[in-house]
Amino acid sequence: MSRIEAPQDAADAADGAPAVASALVERLLAGLPGEAVLTDPDVTASYANDMASFCPSGVPAVVVLPRTVEDVQHVMRTATELRVPVVPQGARTGLSGAANATDGCVVLSLTRMDRILEINPVDRVAVVEPGVVNATLSRAVNEHGLYYPPDPSSWEMCTIGGNIGTASGGLCCVKYGVTAEYVLGLDVVLADGRLMSTGRRTAKGVAGYDLTRLFVGSEGSLGIVVRAVLALRPKPPEQLVLAAEFASASAACDAVCRIMEGGHVPSLLELMDRTTVKAVNDLAHMGLPETTEALLLAAFDTTDPAADLGAVGALCEAAGATQVVPADDVAESELLLQARRLSLTALEAVKGTTMIDDVCVPRSRLGDMLEGIERVAAKYDLTIGVCAHAGDGNTHPTVCFDARDPDESRRARESFDEIMALGLELGGTITGEHGVGVLKKEWLAREIGPVGLEMQRAVKHVFDPLGILNPGKLF
Repeated sequence: MSRIEAPQDAADAADGAPAVASALVERLLAGLPGEAVLTDPDVTASYANDMASFCPSGVPAVVVLPRTVEDVQHVMRTATELRVPVVPQGARTGLSGAANATDGCVVLSLTRMDRILEINPVDRVAVVEPGVVNATLSRAVNEHGLYYPPDPSSWEMCTIGGNIGTASGGLCCVKYGVTAEYVLGLDVVLADGRLMSTGRRTAKGVAGYDLTRLFVGSEGSLGIVVRAVLALRPKPPEQLVLAAEFASASAACDAVCRIMEGGHVPSLLELMDRTTVKAVNDLAHMGLPETTEALLLAAFDTTDPAADLGAVGALCEAAGATQVVPADDVAESELLLQARRLSLTALEAVKGTTMIDDVCVPRSRLGDMLEGIERVAAKYDLTIGVCAHAGDGNTHPTVCFDARDPDESRRARESFDEIMALGLELGGTITGEHGVGVLKKEWLAREIGPVGLEMQRAVKHVFDPLGILNPGKLF
């Protein structure tokens, strides 16, 4: 095997042996407090995987819970010396298997590095450790009149480090963009334990290659993020939400196209299909309209949101909306947003297991994507609910199935692959915000092609020549 495929080196090292594991734990304990090193198999097994289905995971040799940069450096120096793989983890809310353990690895859980080190209203930056929970940061900066926009659906649980690792998005991306647009600088512990700083904390800066952006979305395969400088915005006014019902998903997608073509900039533009609406009602008894085929939520956080909602409501009616209902106040708006945030949890309750796709297409092809998903659901005789960041063209087709039924599980996996193929046919991408991980390795190769794959492996080799950082992920 060529050196550029170095991840196999880590796999070979992990094949081994109790002696390696014993030496590993001994070396780790030489530089870490005892409570930071977990070896009980029942405990370490709970760190084996994230929330993705159909993603294999291994048995970690040890779980380490560092509190300092020096702790992380000690782990990486030890792993390099012993040729042991390291799998970085945040809250394990990911949906692609990127945080899944490999056999004999060190799971490096960064959840205890959870300090907000600085909030600067003048520079409009926050400096945080990777274990800070997204919602915790959001609330902290709000107290300073500031706003951290990226808001994944799991924002009450997911960590900033995990958000950076997967380049996550969220509901507000249509106006404010994704995580990558808010990461100004990073401190990163490299595979050999060296500490590197990238980027800046200034409003502008173009010194050298943009290594900060390289680490965002790298899924822990290039280095361990131990500190992040994040851009903040002034806190916007409270948003108001409009709900529009449609007799077909294609009509709702037509409304999305009209809204974006008209130059409107909603703070949120989300879609839930009939299956998703029913699932949310069944779970939370929220009284959403189950007679509709698609529910479109639009929000504005402008100085006159009612006027903006009025204009968008008219466009929805022109596209065939059967009913358009603007929220009366912020509380009612928040209730609608809570319904959207519950979508994936609610769909999981339908059959007990889900495969959550993350295909993003050009907005102009959104209707084609949803129609194609309907055909796939019929072909495989499966329940597939769709919620979407419609303003971005980012769909989350969610295949609901009974994991105890082998035939249904097979059909679920085949439908998942067919949906990804459809996304590529429509000029889209296999992942808009969840990452590649284990789940989509084959599809990454299809999307970027052999030359692109060769270059990505070459970058990996520069930062991680032994292949010990999160081996088996991405490619």
